[in-house]
Amino acid sequence: MGLALAVPGFLLWMTARFQLGKSFAVRAKAQELVTRGLYSRIRNPIYVFGYVCLAGLLLWIGRPQWLLIFVVLVPLQVLRARKEARVLEEKFGEAYRQYRRQTWF
Repeated sequence: MGLALAVPGFLLWMTARFQLGKSFAVRAKAQELVTRGLYSRIRNPIYVFGYVCLAGLLLWIGRPQWLLIFVVLVPLQVLRARKEARVLEEKFGEAYRQYRRQTWF
């Protein structure tokens, strides 16, 4: 079960990172509004698939109790995503608001 989550999670995580290209940054920046590929459906696929991969790894190594770390990590990531959304909305305005209405997280 763990590998069934970890492997596709990792591949989709790397795909999202590749599709983000030069727009990837540790701190929120608004260089380009990426809306292609995975980003056409999910605003934050790196976060989503990173967590899928991590959950799979924790299950695979036999540490399901460590999944409790998500109780702390997920709210922090939601706050980070909101900050990024504010930066993108300031830069791209209505284009970002329309994109946000058409995508999940």
